[in-house]
Amino acid sequence: MIVVTGTNGFIGANIVNTLNERGQTDIVVVDDYPELRDGPASSVAPKTDRYTKDMKVSLWLDLHDLHAWLKEQSAETVEAIIHMGACSDTTVTDREYVMGINLKYTTKLWEWCTKEGVSFVYASSAATYGDGGHGYSDEIDPKVYEPLNLYGESKHLFDLWALKQAKTPPRWAGLKFFNVYGPREQHKGRMASVAFHTYNQIKETGKMKLFMSHKDGIDDGCQRRDFVFVDDVVGMTLHFLEAAVTADAANGVYNVGTGKARTFLDFAKAVFSALQLEDDIEFIPMPEDLRGKYQYFTQATMRKMFVSGYDDPIHEIESGVKKYVAYLESLQG
Repeated sequence: MIVVTGTNGFIGANIVNTLNERGQTDIVVVDDYPELRDGPASSVAPKTDRYTKDMKVSLWLDLHDLHAWLKEQSAETVEAIIHMGACSDTTVTDREYVMGINLKYTTKLWEWCTKEGVSFVYASSAATYGDGGHGYSDEIDPKVYEPLNLYGESKHLFDLWALKQAKTPPRWAGLKFFNVYGPREQHKGRMASVAFHTYNQIKETGKMKLFMSHKDGIDDGCQRRDFVFVDDVVGMTLHFLEAAVTADAANGVYNVGTGKARTFLDFAKAVFSALQLEDDIEFIPMPEDLRGKYQYFTQATMRKMFVSGYDDPIHEIESGVKKYVAYLESLQG
């Protein structure tokens, strides 16, 4: 079976959905399910499950019980752990909580996979790169990077720890996700993608509000990010569990993006286009708490991923947004 954490969240839920599409149903899904806490794994979806209740899985398990459950398992029963669970809110400032979830919890999973000889794929983040002053390469010494927030720091510290380990899982990969958008992110609120917010604002008001630029030389709406469709993120994640991975796919940390930075203006316009509407975009001041911790440019270097054998076409924002808008429209009934 495959264990997937973070399944009540965005990327984790999409991974389970894709595994189902590929015929894999022997899956243990793990997240914060309070009604299951301190109890056995359940073969019935908990009421707090957002997404996987409509998918085919073997068991639901509360994240606090995973380590105890794993003590009864081995490589004979678990073939891989895909660890997407995390505190991913970049505005959270409770250091003990963030480090407990993003660093200590992940370390325990790594150690179990190492001991049992089980593959381990985990979510890192492009937030580890900080303001981009040192670029966005996954092929240089990562110690040069300086994250801008606690979330990025926690992910960065685990990457550094993992890369120093002499004993590792037989196959492992840390995936630095860039700006991911797509189905099953609607629970994220403020942290959801620009595509999600654009769609909802257009539906409610007929227009979209984007943050002004507060940096000299960058026009409003021209902040650029590497926007990557969640289907591509899932494809790259599962790639590291497939036999097709080349001998060049060394264990390590990999960027997961498109390799092409696009503006927020481009992204918002793609949503208007998918809805067959004329653009109507207004610029508003960025919240004060974000201004000093805001990335004005991100762009993944993707050579390492492609050398690893991943060769599926990657969506341009126009095609990815079109699929996403179709999904959001389907939810409207």
